[in-house]
Amino acid sequence: MTNDEWKKIVEAKTLLGLPDQASLAEIKKAYRRLSKEHHPDLARHKEAGPEVQRLEMHRLTEACQILLEYGKKYKIPLVPGEDQPLDGEDWWMERFGDDPLWSPGRGK
Repeated sequence: MTNDEWKKIVEAKTLLGLPDQASLAEIKKAYRRLSKEHHPDLARHKEAGPEVQRLEMHRLTEACQILLEYGKKYKIPLVPGEDQPLDGEDWWMERFGDDPLWSPGRGK
């Protein structure tokens, strides 16, 4: 990836107010939240004018698209791996299953 491409990604992340790592769902949520603030039909701050709001929406949409395109390049696991955390009940049993206070047989 070139420096210019990274620069665009960092600018998009900053514009959307995202942390250094974000899921696709977090990117979309940030875009929707900011869209409600800046969309010309929904904007709370009408004093900026429709042209300024339109430009801001274009910037937000472009930032979102840059980050979504970047995220499309990566494969996500669709089966659990060895390093995957346990689900809720298994996690609980691994930590507290033998504890007389928290184990399922408590009180018998």
